[in-house]
Amino acid sequence: MALSQRLELRTSQSLVMTPQLQQAIKLLQLNNLELTSYIEQELEQNPLLERDERDRPQTEAADPRRGDEDDLDDRSGERDWDAAPDSFSEEMGADWTSGPGSGGGSGADEDALSSIDQRTATTLTLRDHLLEQVHLSLSDPSDRAIAEALVDSLDPAGYLASPVDELADLLGVAPARIEAVLTQLQGFDPAGVFARDLAECLAIQLRERNRLDPAMQTLVANLELAGQRDWTRLKRLCGVDTEDLTDMLAELRALDPRPALAFEGQPVQPLVPDILMRPGRTGGWHLELNPETLPRVLVNQRYARQVGAAAERDKAARSFLSERLQSANWLVRALEQRANTILKVAESIVTHQEAFFHHGVEHLRPLTLREIAETIEMHESTVSRVTANKYMATPRGTYELKYFFTATIQGADGGSHSAEAVRQRIKTLIDQETPDSVLSDDRIVAILRAEGVDIARRTVAKYRDALRIPSSTQRRREKAAIA
Repeated sequence: MALSQRLELRTSQSLVMTPQLQQAIKLLQLNNLELTSYIEQELEQNPLLERDERDRPQTEAADPRRGDEDDLDDRSGERDWDAAPDSFSEEMGADWTSGPGSGGGSGADEDALSSIDQRTATTLTLRDHLLEQVHLSLSDPSDRAIAEALVDSLDPAGYLASPVDELADLLGVAPARIEAVLTQLQGFDPAGVFARDLAECLAIQLRERNRLDPAMQTLVANLELAGQRDWTRLKRLCGVDTEDLTDMLAELRALDPRPALAFEGQPVQPLVPDILMRPGRTGGWHLELNPETLPRVLVNQRYARQVGAAAERDKAARSFLSERLQSANWLVRALEQRANTILKVAESIVTHQEAFFHHGVEHLRPLTLREIAETIEMHESTVSRVTANKYMATPRGTYELKYFFTATIQGADGGSHSAEAVRQRIKTLIDQETPDSVLSDDRIVAILRAEGVDIARRTVAKYRDALRIPSSTQRRREKAAIA
């Protein structure tokens, strides 16, 4: 067989991730604090970029108590559309608080708000957090002294590093006194602190969630079998089947084995929304990007021309200037595109979840990233990046955009229900209980199924625990004691 050479021309399509595209994707997923830091770096590195010091839109534009919107029409980052809000909109509008510069408060009020922001942004250590709870919970001076010694005996993960007997000898009190105070401290936040080992740490968190039933107690006492993956023996000891054991193990994985690590040394930052929402003057909703978090940069064209003229004969300087000018122009366009994309996603969410904004969480409908992506004709991954760590201030509170994407629970009639709405329905049913009609989980299942929600008893128990609602037995006992 003879070998020969030949030339062929083929065409194909491929997605090339240019540096500009990679940075544009990065900008989408940054929250407002991260974006501010990124912009600061760009301003330092690029001499052709400068801040836009022109007057920003006043924050009063986001106050739903103000009805004058004529001056907002030409502002970028704002949208209005009709959705016909009911009387709830006007009622909730009065609950919003004007921001600084809105004319809604005195200078003293603004100073107080500023002081609060400064305090909340400071670092709060685990020790300070625990000692504050000690002083609120313990009135006996001796108990407080014991509690402070226990706090100082914690290791970085939140476990008690010193044996009780050793602390008893050090403080000159009976070990039983130490144990009594320790039991109280084990109910403090964060759940799981003051444990002496992993099993006790997990047990404290399960008890706080009212999930430490006999089967769970047995599982926690036999963690080594879980490490050995001896599922047959665990099922026999706990008296559960495979499905229940799987759920129980999932609950354990959701707990924090080192409760102090996520707390120690982390600054508490005030939550700043990216999107502001309020009822429109003529109906519908009004959305705008928060001007306080919206980065504003400009390309200094005059400086670019001056430097360009000076570098006319220097090839390296011209190349550098061209690259910096291209980078600056790209950043301005990318920031504008980011703002438009965030606003477009927020609009679509509000449209899909309109019933929630009118009537509350029980009307939150199942929603997926794909639904929003198809509505705004963007890729699902883009919507995922936009909704991460972005918050919207609404008349019903401030929510992360991801909050509006909830799991689906199938309905008995073939429809679907939002998991968050079902949780809220469970809470409503329990809130309406009387001492003579405390609902068991099985009874709640029956009610929900009658309402068209196909749900299992264990799912009801999980949702109830997530809401920090005790079992029907404990609720019955508490209501009887109050009565």
